[in-house]
Amino acid sequence: MEAHAYRAYCLENVRAHYDVVLISGAEPTWEKEFLLDYAVADPTDQAALAAAGHALAERHELAGVMTWTEWYLVPVARLARQLGLPTTTPEVLQGCRNKHTSRTLFARHGVPSAISVSVRTEQEAADAAALIGYPVVLKPAAHAASMGVIRVDNASELPAAYIFAAQTAGHGVESTQVLVEEYLDGEEVSVECVTFQGQTTVVAVTRKTVGMPPFFEELAHVVDASDPLLATVAPVAVAALDAVGVTDGVSHVEIRIVDGRPRLIEVNARIAGDMIGHLVHLATGVDLPRAAADIACGVLPDLTPTRSRAAAIRLIYPAYSGTLTERRLDAEFTDLADWLERVTFHRDAGDRLVLPPDGDMFSARIGYLITTGPSAKVAQARSTEAYRHLAVQVTLPAETA
Repeated sequence: MEAHAYRAYCLENVRAHYDVVLISGAEPTWEKEFLLDYAVADPTDQAALAAAGHALAERHELAGVMTWTEWYLVPVARLARQLGLPTTTPEVLQGCRNKHTSRTLFARHGVPSAISVSVRTEQEAADAAALIGYPVVLKPAAHAASMGVIRVDNASELPAAYIFAAQTAGHGVESTQVLVEEYLDGEEVSVECVTFQGQTTVVAVTRKTVGMPPFFEELAHVVDASDPLLATVAPVAVAALDAVGVTDGVSHVEIRIVDGRPRLIEVNARIAGDMIGHLVHLATGVDLPRAAADIACGVLPDLTPTRSRAAAIRLIYPAYSGTLTERRLDAEFTDLADWLERVTFHRDAGDRLVLPPDGDMFSARIGYLITTGPSAKVAQARSTEAYRHLAVQVTLPAETA
C-alpha cells in the first residue's frame, strides 16, 4: 500500500496523457485502473525484464520506457536501450546510483560536494574519519531514502555506526561499499530538474526538515514557486547533472547550504519520493510525471508554470516504536480546512512501527498530510495546525512498557 500512497499520483498523471503498460514484480492491484496491459516480471532480473518488455512490445507499439523507482533505474535503462527507445545511458545511471562514482565526477568537474572516502572495513572507516575530521557521515554507496545513513560525532561512536551502515550497504547492487564523508552542516534542500536531450530546466526547490539524529529521516518538505533560493541552487544542480552525464529525465538533486553556498549531496535520476512531485504540481502547475513520460517518448515537455503558490507535506511518525492502535484526523477540522489538500494513512491499527536504528522510513512512517497556501510560511503554519488535530496512539511492547 505504500507504493499506492506515494506513487499513485504519478501513474494517474501519466495515464491522463498516455496509454500505459506496466511491468511489475507482482500482479497489479490498485494500478489496474490506469493500465492498458501489464506483465509480471522481477524488474531487477535483467533477462526477465527484457522478456517482459519484448512481450509487451509485440502486443503494443511502445513509445517510451520509464521508472520512478530508484532500484530499477539501471535495468530499465538497459531495457529502453534494447527496445531502441530514448534513455539516459545505463552507465550514467550506474554512476548516479553509486555515490562514490558521483563524488569522483563532481570533483573532476569542479562541482562543490563533500569530501568522501570509500571503505570496506571498520578500520578503514576509522582511518578515513580521522583524516576527514569529526563529525562525519557514514552511508551506503548505493542505496536511497536515507537508509543506512548515520552521523558520527566521535571515534567511540564509529564501530556501531559502521555496522549500521554496512548492513544496508550489503544489499546494494551497484556497490556494497560504505562511504565516510564530511558532514555538511547546513539547511538541506532538493532541486527538482527536468533534462531533455542534454538541456536541463530547474523547476523548483524543495526545503526539507530532517530529524531523528544521528539518522537523517525526512520529516517534512515545502515547495514555494517563488522561493528566492532557486537562483542560488539552480546553477549547481545543473552542473551536477552535467558532471554525471544525465541527458534525459526528471531528477531530484539533493544539496546542503553551507555558509550560504550550495554543496552537493547526491543526484537521484528520477522523480522525488515523499509526494514532492505532487507538491511541485500544486505550487507551480508543472506536471513532473507527465514530463518524465514525455521525455521517455522523445517529446519536448511543457514546463511552463501555471500557478505561483506553495505546498507542504508533513510526514507522520510515532514518538517511539510500538504497535499502532489509533490514527485519525479530527473530521470537523478536516471539513473546515479547505487548504488541507489531503491526509493519507498507509498504516492501520495493529501494525507494528519500528523507528531507526532497528527500522527505517518504511517500517516507521504512518502516513502524511499535505497543505497549501500563498507562501511557504503559510503552508507550513497550516501543516503544523493540521498536525495538532491529529490523534496517533502507539502501544509500547510489553517488555518495554
